Parts: sequence; C-alpha cells; structure tokens
Amino acid sequence: MAAPRVLGAFLLIVMLLHTVLAKPSEDKGGKGSDGQAFEFIQHLKGCHKGQTVQGLHELKLYLEKFGYLNYGASNNHSFAHAHANDDEFDDLLESAIKTYQLNYHLKVTGSLDSQTVKEMMMPRCGVPDITNGTTSMRSGKKKHHHGPNSLHTVSHYSFFPGHPRWPASKTHLTYRFHSSVQITSIDTLRSVCSQAFARWAQVTLFSFQEVQGGNAADIEIGFHRGDHGDNAPFDGPRGTLAHAYSPTIGKFHYDADESWGTNPSPGVTDLESVAVHEIGHLLGLMHSSVPGAIMYPTIPSGVTKRQLHGDDIQGIRTLYGISN
Repeated sequence: MAAPRVLGAFLLIVMLLHTVLAKPSEDKGGKGSDGQAFEFIQHLKGCHKGQTVQGLHELKLYLEKFGYLNYGASNNHSFAHAHANDDEFDDLLESAIKTYQLNYHLKVTGSLDSQTVKEMMMPRCGVPDITNGTTSMRSGKKKHHHGPNSLHTVSHYSFFPGHPRWPASKTHLTYRFHSSVQITSIDTLRSVCSQAFARWAQVTLFSFQEVQGGNAADIEIGFHRGDHGDNAPFDGPRGTLAHAYSPTIGKFHYDADESWGTNPSPGVTDLESVAVHEIGHLLGLMHSSVPGAIMYPTIPSGVTKRQLHGDDIQGIRTLYGISN
C-alpha cells in the first residue's frame, strides 16, 4: 500500500512544479497584486499634495517614464535627491499631474481624482508624451486658418524633437518580422501589419513591402517580453502595450505579456489598432491629445480603432510637406 501513496505524492509534486515553471517570466516592477502593471494607481485614488502615502514612489516612476516628472532637472538638487524615490506628494508631483490632466482633457486639480486615476490605468503606448521637457501633446495650441472666410481649426498632432523624417528619396520602406517570443501566428501578424501599413500608404507617398529570410529591412517588427535590450523594458499585462522609434531607427515592439487578438473581446487588445498607432511613430508622429485620433496614447482592451483620424492625416502630411 505504501508504494501507491509514494507514487501519488511524487506525481503531485511533479504537477506543481510544472504549473510553476509553465508560467511566463515577467518583469514584476510596478505590477499590482493581480499582475496588472498599472493596478497600483487604483490604490492612490484621492491622494493630494502634502500627503505621504505608500506607493506614491511608483507613481513618480510612472510619470517619469512618460516624461511628466524629472527630479534631475530641478534646480534644488538636495530636494530632488530626497524626494525622487519617496512617498511624499510634493510640489513637483502635483505639477506633473496637472500637466498630465491638461494633456488628457481632464479637470486640472493636481490631485489623483477618480477620472485621473481611470485614465492613468488605461493600457497605453510606451512612447513618452513629453520628451526633454517639451510636451508632444499640444492640447489645442496650434491654430490653422483655411481661407479668409472659413472656420479656424485646431491641430493636436505633434512630432518628435527635431522633426526626424525618412529622407525624401526613401518613400519605399521594407519591413521584416523578428520576435524573441512567439505569441501569434506569423500569418496573422503579416495580415495585420499589411493592413495597418496600407492605411498610412493611402494618405502619404509611402509604399511598404515585407521582406523575408535574413534580408535587411528598414523596419523590424516583433514580440518581446520584459527587458529585451532596448532600454525600454515592458512591464507585463495591462501596462505599456507596445513602442516604436522615430525615423529612421525603424523598431516596433509588441509586449508579449499582453493578451492580443484580431477580433478583441474585453481583456484582449487589438493587434491592428496598435500597429496603426506604432507605424505613426515609425513615420515621425508623436502623440495627439485628440481622443479619437490613432495617435492618442491609450486604448482600452476590447476596442477596435483602426481608421486614421483627420488629425493623424493632417499631421503626417504636414511633416512630409504633402498638400491636403
């Protein structure tokens, strides 16, 4: 009778080990208790200047990641050193939150009210909203006039610092797929990206072509997880969905820890919607503060958002000098 009991215990241990080892490796930094990258923000709802609340240092890292907070730029170096990693709701944190609220059309309170927390927890692009202290989301600051008797319109599109572009002689761009983690079928990814590139080709002078095998390409697309060697590590589920680089770097990375699909349900992110957004970065666009624009930084799970907005089209045509 002892032998069957020993065998049963052995099998139970093997099954438990398999369960542990089968889980994908993840970068745990910034995740809440349920494994969602931005969940910690939920527990900070209601915080305001003057308080000291556990977890505020994580919010400072979040705002630093997306360009809103930079203690290193403070003239008061002793203050910056003391408060960069603490849980104190100080003046710089309040100012950063106000800028965030302005960019996302929220009531500017400087505190973590419910609408601000809801927006901050939204899955988003990993490209910062602010680079070198300059916001890329103009919040309606640039006005355009279309003739003496026409309406005034406001643009919200923006460009990377220095307005990098692909050279005028380089209108045919090639792309290839290279992933360190295989998440979806290559045929699905090919179809999704082909459609996403086609949307930008319709409104620009660019054409796009996939190259296979070991051939060099202008753009490389792939799935990666956690720290994948570009100094912009992914943070796990429901955090930064993907990121891409300005011309002519040509790198576009999906976060392999997200749940991806082509007909998304709640909890699943649409592959093509994110591809259209990241290709905008590859061509030189930064984020827009228009919620309906492709270049808006956030997208909820279960949502399909693939059609270019007028703000996206005007932005890319302005960058490349294409008449409307």
